[in-house]
Amino acid sequence: MLRAGVRLVRLGLHVLHGLAVVLLQFGHLDAEGRRARVQWWSRKLLRTIDAELVVEGTPRPGAKLFVANHVSWLDIVAINAVAPARFVSKAEVRHWPLLNRMVSAADTLYIERERRRDAMRVVHQMAEALEAGDTVAVFPEGTTSDGTGLLPFHANLLQAAIATGVPVQPVALRYRDAQHAVSPAAAYVGDTSLVASLWNVLRARGLAVQVCFLPAEGTRHADRRALARLLSDRIAERLAALG
Repeated sequence: MLRAGVRLVRLGLHVLHGLAVVLLQFGHLDAEGRRARVQWWSRKLLRTIDAELVVEGTPRPGAKLFVANHVSWLDIVAINAVAPARFVSKAEVRHWPLLNRMVSAADTLYIERERRRDAMRVVHQMAEALEAGDTVAVFPEGTTSDGTGLLPFHANLLQAAIATGVPVQPVALRYRDAQHAVSPAAAYVGDTSLVASLWNVLRARGLAVQVCFLPAEGTRHADRRALARLLSDRIAERLAALG
């Protein structure tokens, strides 16, 4: 409990520092400068909560679409700590206190998942970002899992990469801790609140996040449903190999 309390204080100070950077510096920075700040802040957040970052593989240079499995709110931090990206996030995040300003400052694309037609709007925004040379990231499961396996992948958002001919790079995320090969502390699932999930993470001993960048897949003339199955298989194979 004492360890978790110390981490909570450090995390609170780090979040406030990040908010100050957004409010005071982001308006004067170009896109590369903002990405550098996002990467620095994400790496330091993991250190602040004593979470080890283990990276396997290499992010593909240039414009690309990251497709990752979804376990925790920490997923975005872990990926940004290695290769900052513009994430597609559920619209509710815009209402999170304090964090919403920083999430929006990272050029997040918001989607109203309850509105089926909103996916088309977001696909157009993603395509524009990819054509501009950005890295965009999505979680095609649409929600979080407990980290032991994958939920079915939704293919709609992959259309942005297909339409622009930009490669898709699958990313496998796995959390472990001192007692578990697949850490239950990181899983943000079911009725778990954000506060409860945060406390579980802060209490974890020896928490580590593995970020595995797998070989990129071409998208020209691809069928989005077939591509979704291929990406799901690639990530599932890597998670199985991690045990």
